[in-house]
Amino acid sequence: MQKGNLQKRKLNNQKLIVSAPPHIRDGLTVRRIMWEVVLALGPTTLLGIYIFGWRALTIILTSTATAILTEAAIQKFCKKKVAVADGSAALTGLLLALNLPPGVPLWLAGIGGAMAIGLGKQVFGGLGNNPFNPALVGRVVLLISWPNLMTTWPKPTPGLFRSVDVVTGATPLGLLKEGAAVATSQVSLWDAFWGNIGGCIGEVSALALLIGAIFLFWRKHISWHIPIPFIATVVLVSGIFWLLNPAKYVHPLFHLLTGGLILGAFFMATDMVTSPVTRKGQIIFAVGCGLITVAIRLFSKSPEGVSFAILMMNGATPLIDRWTRLRKFGEVSVNA
Repeated sequence: MQKGNLQKRKLNNQKLIVSAPPHIRDGLTVRRIMWEVVLALGPTTLLGIYIFGWRALTIILTSTATAILTEAAIQKFCKKKVAVADGSAALTGLLLALNLPPGVPLWLAGIGGAMAIGLGKQVFGGLGNNPFNPALVGRVVLLISWPNLMTTWPKPTPGLFRSVDVVTGATPLGLLKEGAAVATSQVSLWDAFWGNIGGCIGEVSALALLIGAIFLFWRKHISWHIPIPFIATVVLVSGIFWLLNPAKYVHPLFHLLTGGLILGAFFMATDMVTSPVTRKGQIIFAVGCGLITVAIRLFSKSPEGVSFAILMMNGATPLIDRWTRLRKFGEVSVNA
């Protein structure tokens, strides 16, 4: 009897330790999630290589390899376990490459991969600690440092062994700065859907990106709370401006199918580390991304705003989490 009371007393004295959310309740691992996201990017990666040729392939390999080597070197230097097999560095390098023009020099892709991991991830302590999306950090560093190289757009020349250095042209969003009539007359939305327009390696086919997004939904790696409100906000707000002045502003489908909106909404804004935890917070985050994207596209000299919008809202994520945190079970409001 005394022994039973002693065991009960010990159990009562034990503390229930619960780690920070989100909690994984099944057999998913970081490694599995990362590599499945890489797999989801397969359709747009393969199509980008086909459309822009071997040069796009070398950019993807350079960016990805540099990201992996940078992560391994920093972890080794800091005497941490080298964990490049988890796929997070490979995913960062691939996402960065898909956000690069297909004609950039390879050294630029290499610097971008190193900056994405070093400045965007490891400087904060590694995976799970970075407040900003590492791939977008790398892209913005390159865009600010080498704007001319990052805004030179070779025209698509389908075929693996064709060169992309011969003819250059403006992207659909670049044409938009010349006027709505110019953009709509030179860009076919059907081509933008299938994949026959200028732009970054991974943003030229809405169909290929949507195939990958469907896979992520099926695997339950993402939910609708970020990508759908993000896209809906861009379509709704740009649609209002189009209705008010169709001679100056383009149809909202133009904003949807061109540029990096779909790539950013489904594959980067949904980053588990840099986006809010609660569903309400995710919707607020997504609407903020959409509003900033439209503001930059319509009222600034920059043709694209997705990268800056996501990074700005990444910075607001801790505040959004604080505003939308769930009430603890049994908690009573002080003001009640």
